[in-house]
Amino acid sequence: MSPSRLLRCLCLLGAFQAGPAGRAQAEPAPRPEDTPAQEAGTPTPKKIAPEDTPAIEPAASSDAPAEALAKEGPPVANWVEAQVELHRRGFSCGSIDGVRGAQTADALKAFQRNEGLRETGELDKATLPLLLRTAPAYTTHTFTTEELARLEPVPDTWLAKSQRPELYYATALELAGELYHANPKFLRTLNPDFNWDDILPGATIKVPAVTAVTSTLKVARVHIRLADHVLEATTEEGQIVLHCPVSIARNVDKRPVGELHVIVLAPNPDYTWDPAVFAESPEAKELGRKLIIPPGPNNPVGLAWIGLDRPGYGMHGTPEPEKVGRTESHGCFRLANWDAVALLTFVKVGLPVVVEP
Repeated sequence: MSPSRLLRCLCLLGAFQAGPAGRAQAEPAPRPEDTPAQEAGTPTPKKIAPEDTPAIEPAASSDAPAEALAKEGPPVANWVEAQVELHRRGFSCGSIDGVRGAQTADALKAFQRNEGLRETGELDKATLPLLLRTAPAYTTHTFTTEELARLEPVPDTWLAKSQRPELYYATALELAGELYHANPKFLRTLNPDFNWDDILPGATIKVPAVTAVTSTLKVARVHIRLADHVLEATTEEGQIVLHCPVSIARNVDKRPVGELHVIVLAPNPDYTWDPAVFAESPEAKELGRKLIIPPGPNNPVGLAWIGLDRPGYGMHGTPEPEKVGRTESHGCFRLANWDAVALLTFVKVGLPVVVEP
C-alpha cells in the first residue's frame, strides 16, 4: 500500500472509532429510421424491492480520508442510495428502482474498477468507504402549470406525430421518471397515496435526488462492449468518465466492430420517418412519403443524436429507458435519454468510438 493510501486508511479509522457518525443514515445494415433530419435548438427541457435493503456494514478502515466523510457524508446504506450516488458520479445503472439488478451490478463494477478495487458488484467493505453520499438520496418535485399543460398522449400514427409541434412527455409519471432517472413503478412505491391521474399545479412528490453528471476530465474515446451491452467514455489513461447501459443491433451483421468516429452532435433532434424502412406498415404503404417527426423526449431518437462515420449509425436517446440494454435496436446504439444527453456533453466531432465484440 502506498503512503498516501495508508494515510487515508488511518484517517478513516480514526473517524469510525470516534463514534457512530460514520454509519449511513437511511433517507425518509443500419437503417435510416435512426437518422435525425436536422439539429434543433436547445432541448425542451422487476418487481420493486424495498428501498431500505441494507448494505453490508463498512469496515473500520478504508481508503477514504476523514475529511471526505465530513464533506460528503457517510457511505451509502442501501441500494437506492447506491444507485443515486452512482448516477451522480457518471455510473448509470439505468432506471433507479432500489434493486441490485444486472445493470446496477455493472455500474458498481465500473466504479470499483475506477477505484482500483476488486470488481464484485457488491456493496462490500472495500467499496462502501469510497461510495460516500454527496447529498441526501431523496428530494421532492413540484409540478408546475407549464409542465402539466404540455403533457399530451403520443399519437399512434406517424402522420399524427409529424403534425405535433413537439413530442413532450405523455404523462406526469413519465416526466418524473425521466427527470429523476427513476423507474415509474418505483415512483409509485415512493408516493403510494399520490393520484397520478389527477394532478394540480403545486402537487409535490418524493423523487431520487439525482444531479447532472459533470467532470473536469477530458474524454479521449468511447468504448462500446457489445457482449456486455455497456458504453463507457474514458480518458486517455482509461479512467471512466461515463458508464451506461446500451441497446445494440438485433441483427449480428449490423453490429459494426472496430473504430468509428463522431461526425455530428445534435441536441433534441428531429427524426426522419422513411416509409421504405417500414415496408410492412399499412401506413407506410398508404403515405408513400417521408415525414419529419418533431423533437422531444418521445421522438424516436430521444433528446440527443451523436452521428457516427458509418451511414445510418449513431448513439442516441429513446422514449423507453426501461428497455435499454434489455431489448435490441435496428442498428444504432440506444441509450436512456439522460445518458445520451450526458454523453453529448463529453464528446466532440472526431472522437473515436471503439466497438468491441
